[in-house]
Amino acid sequence: MLFLSQKNDPELHPYRRGLYFAFFNALNWQVATGTPSVLFMAYLGADSFQTGLVYGWPLLLTPVQVFATLLLPRLGFKRLTLAGWGARSWFLLVPLALALLAPAEPVPWMIGAMVVAMFFYSLSRSVGAAAITTWLQTLVPAAVRGRYWASDQIMGGAAAVGTLVVTAALFALLPAKWAFFAQYAISITGAYIALRCLRALPDIERPTVMSLAKICTDTPRHLFQPGAFRTYLWLAILYYVVVTPLSPLGAFYLKATVGLSVSAIMGYTMLQYCGTIAGNWFMRSRIDRTGAKPFFRSSFVIFGVIAVGWLVCLRAPAVTAWLMPALYFLMGAASGVFTAANVSYLAKILPEHDRALPVSLHGAITAFIGGLSPAAWGLLLKPGAGDAAGISPLAFQIFFGATIAGVLVLVFLVHRIHERAGHVDPLLEGSWLLRPFRAMTFLINLVELPGRERKEPKDDPAQR
Repeated sequence: MLFLSQKNDPELHPYRRGLYFAFFNALNWQVATGTPSVLFMAYLGADSFQTGLVYGWPLLLTPVQVFATLLLPRLGFKRLTLAGWGARSWFLLVPLALALLAPAEPVPWMIGAMVVAMFFYSLSRSVGAAAITTWLQTLVPAAVRGRYWASDQIMGGAAAVGTLVVTAALFALLPAKWAFFAQYAISITGAYIALRCLRALPDIERPTVMSLAKICTDTPRHLFQPGAFRTYLWLAILYYVVVTPLSPLGAFYLKATVGLSVSAIMGYTMLQYCGTIAGNWFMRSRIDRTGAKPFFRSSFVIFGVIAVGWLVCLRAPAVTAWLMPALYFLMGAASGVFTAANVSYLAKILPEHDRALPVSLHGAITAFIGGLSPAAWGLLLKPGAGDAAGISPLAFQIFFGATIAGVLVLVFLVHRIHERAGHVDPLLEGSWLLRPFRAMTFLINLVELPGRERKEPKDDPAQR
């Protein structure tokens, strides 16, 4: 799988660098946008609001992705992707340096530097994300596209879990500053190699993009006209408001308040990714028979169980070591199930000829509002002057009480959506599905591709 040759897979071989990109890109995003950066913020002495802001930047900057799409007719897919993906890794030099410079006591300017650096990292990422999914989807022929995205998911998932294994080992073996330095060095290296892989792929023909006039005219209709899309959009917004803060604030609490080791939290995060993979695998062969609604309901109920489990841990800390692995696995399974059901259900309720704008609106709105949630809750849970750092257990109990209330509303709302039975091709495939809280940003696609024949990539022996 990792080394595709002309002999063992002649059909995918010309597109192998796209799969290699998925592998090495996972080394980058796993550190830069996931739990490792949350733990680095706790290491710097950041509070819950600052940590929530860093975690939420990729989602809060989703509107940039919409505007970046307008550059595609001028720059083309490849140039725009390389511009965004190339610029982002430079901003990781900031945490790389901070890992070595950070003293034992928190220094405010270092925390501010990290918040600003991750803002620009996420800004650059949003520019690149505007083009890459459509570029790869169009480049790969339809005959092998299913196998391509399945391989993409396997390679991206293997690299993501492998990164967590390596970083957990680093923290078990090295002092914290050197372990954080090493994890950002791995992330930067992965970004560099991923960029080299993208450079080796051919461009496709420049597209036309949906006009701003059409976007402005049709957006109110999609958002406010009664119908299946509007009903489901508000359900999805509530879902992301309720569940997006669970992962970053949970990891922050375990590190900053409980004092759990970084390697242990990395181990929990590995279980979360295993849960995501297991959830996707479980529902893949069943969703055509049952539809998406039972999986929505199951996801919401599981999140309710997770919130109850956290409350048990907060009231009886002695059981944390026993319950937390199961809670993280369930969190991955529930978020993976919802994401896969979401992209399948959207394909059912939206006609293919009028899908681009409402799907893009769905991705942009849910991602942006979901990104606000960790920062908003982080601000509410932020300790007052003179209080201990981290999050107080009492405040966190209120947070999970609100989570349970939100889940109950979601279970009620899912009865209001309607679904027709039968198979439909999902709107999103590949390793994007392994990032449940980022996947919605990759639904944004306002591109109208020409119907001309695609260029096939040339197999240059010098690039083997």
